[in-house]
Amino acid sequence: MKGFLTPHPDGRPFVMGVLNVTPDSFSDGGRFIDVDAARDHGLALLEEGADILDIGGESTRPGARPVDEIEEMDRVLPVIEAIRAMRPDAIVSIDTMKPDVAGAAIGAGAWMWNDVNALRGEGALDCAADLQCAVCLMHMQGEPGSMQDAPAYENVVTEVAQFLGRRAGAAMSAGIAKEKIWLDPGIGFGKTLAHNLALMAALEHFAGFGFGLLFGASRKRFIQAIDETAASAQDRLGGSLAAALHAARAGASIIRVHDVRETVQALKVQAAIANAGR
Repeated sequence: MKGFLTPHPDGRPFVMGVLNVTPDSFSDGGRFIDVDAARDHGLALLEEGADILDIGGESTRPGARPVDEIEEMDRVLPVIEAIRAMRPDAIVSIDTMKPDVAGAAIGAGAWMWNDVNALRGEGALDCAADLQCAVCLMHMQGEPGSMQDAPAYENVVTEVAQFLGRRAGAAMSAGIAKEKIWLDPGIGFGKTLAHNLALMAALEHFAGFGFGLLFGASRKRFIQAIDETAASAQDRLGGSLAAALHAARAGASIIRVHDVRETVQALKVQAAIANAGR
């Protein structure tokens, strides 16, 4: 298991490329359900500049159906193994809520467990501590099937911050080292447009917690709520790049995206401009 990330000399954040091995993900569901197609896409994302590949076998889009762990393993493990056979240096994240899936993926060479449920599942904290892997703890109000029905908060920034603080504390109490913990405010996971914008405006606050900050807004539906012409996920590149650049300026250390080449280029240009002014 690859256990570290080497910072970019120009100070820009790491780019995590999304690889959904699912038939029903909101952006690219079904495109990479075949192992060879998924392997080739993952390798292409690495060539485009992805620092990490985030591989998931269960969609967490609004209204998504659950997948049992055997089916999820059958989707993701051959892809992880195929990619690492071709690129042993590839840094892989497993996007799952299930401890057994995470354990099998880490055993196959994954480095991070990216959990939209923030290790709240039965046995998840102990499993992550035993694995000694990096973890990402994300905020989600509700569950994927119903999270967008009627999300409500008194103060979304305060409540998400408190939740992530509690989950980080629980992870450290379970034996997970602080430097292995990333936090994700969960853009689009049980949030309205106003909630998402408030969280993005407060990213510097989250970046100041002393943990790595992972940010994922790529192709999400809130972009269409701002620009009604962005009806398709593939129409949201401009909004995705704007969000990624904002997150980088606010201190995010990992940006999770579908459009790797374009995001890497945008981040390189932003970093070059910032460094020229120093």
